[in-house]
Amino acid sequence: MTIEDIILDNDRRGISSLRPFVPANFAEEAALLILDNPGTAIITTGFYILDAAAAETDGPPGAVAIGNALHELGYSVVYVTDRFAASLMAKTGGEHARVVEFPIMEDDVSSQFAAGLLAEIDPSIVISIERCGFTDEGLYRNMRGKDISAYNAKIDHIFTEDRPSVGIGDGGNEIGMGNLADEIPKIETLVKQPCVTRTTKLVLSSVSNWGGYGLVAALSQAKGRNLLPSIEEEQALMKKTVDLGAVDGMSAKQEYKVDGFTLEENSQTLQALHDHVGQ
Repeated sequence: MTIEDIILDNDRRGISSLRPFVPANFAEEAALLILDNPGTAIITTGFYILDAAAAETDGPPGAVAIGNALHELGYSVVYVTDRFAASLMAKTGGEHARVVEFPIMEDDVSSQFAAGLLAEIDPSIVISIERCGFTDEGLYRNMRGKDISAYNAKIDHIFTEDRPSVGIGDGGNEIGMGNLADEIPKIETLVKQPCVTRTTKLVLSSVSNWGGYGLVAALSQAKGRNLLPSIEEEQALMKKTVDLGAVDGMSAKQEYKVDGFTLEENSQTLQALHDHVGQ
């Protein structure tokens, strides 16, 4: 099995239907883009769950896994999110990383804030994992098509054509899915109004956290060292994420699950990636 096979296994949402439209080794390509752009990485995450008024458990743990791996490789790491996940990232992202809260503001002010942030941080690479992105209407919509714009900072504005970028998603409404905006509505189980924000490289996965782990596995392969979190570290991080207020995106409840998958099911995917890197 390839990394891509592993992170698209147990696909409950139909995201695998998009696989013919991306490179076969999409995780590897994303990892190589990151390694070709050393320096400072911005990582954004945090998906608002309307029924819980809280961020979901998918995204932040994957962001932390990527951030920790990049820190090990000598990158400076800056997490960018909005008020619903800022404290969560500050308490799980590690002392080595900075957290920036992107305010929820009107579009023109958001664009100015993003420009200032890019000028200050000057990232060599920008990464998004499970972050809701603009539709062609300039709105943010969840998997059910409901408008959640009032609860989303317009972080899309940091994804500019002159900055190398990676997007990770599992449903079609996340930053990066603009690469496949024409194909996503054709898949019955995916969103009908997809995100239009593009990234240089796109990573598809059954659960976005798994896409994050897959990216770390690809970085590990390229560098010849295992940068993945251990099973124990991942489970502890998942529990802490929930204890800090994050909810399962499927149930909208504070429980130790990600998109309906239990801790044990998540660990099976991570273990498969460990086994792959070990080979």
